[in-house]
Amino acid sequence: MKKSVIFGICAIIVLYSSIIVSILVSPWFDITKNALSDLGNLTHNSCIIFNFGLLLSGLLIILYSITVVRFQALKTSYFLILVGFSMQLVGLFCENYGIIHFYVSILLFFLLIPVSITYFIEKRCYIALLILIEIPLWILHFQGFLFKGAAIPEIISSILVIPWLLKTIFESFNST
Repeated sequence: MKKSVIFGICAIIVLYSSIIVSILVSPWFDITKNALSDLGNLTHNSCIIFNFGLLLSGLLIILYSITVVRFQALKTSYFLILVGFSMQLVGLFCENYGIIHFYVSILLFFLLIPVSITYFIEKRCYIALLILIEIPLWILHFQGFLFKGAAIPEIISSILVIPWLLKTIFESFNST
């Protein structure tokens, strides 16, 4: 199980590296005016990096959930598999797919809530409740009170999951 922790570590590294590299090769990208998914649009040179990053990160999250998280928090692992799969759907049905992309993106960010709450319930890990910040953030975004683009709420929402995800990694190293 300790060797499988590499799946979780790599998922985080691949996800954020692909986002950063995609932004670096996209001088047109404005974090306040664009969604991260704009980087995956097939008309942009960042599309392969961004979409492949989502596909690979999703697979790594699924593998991490199956090989590590299920031994720590079984119900959480089920939701985490769904998060990984929905991440892959966002990469597969990129922005060019229109409304399908919108729905799978909403699914991804919505699933961060039940996976985090389930982890809180199973492990009494209060940092998992940070995800609740996502709810008013997205409400404000969709009401037009925040930036035009969704990139900032997307980044914040994904970062809110990292503390408890890292906790699962550290717990794996500390287990006998």
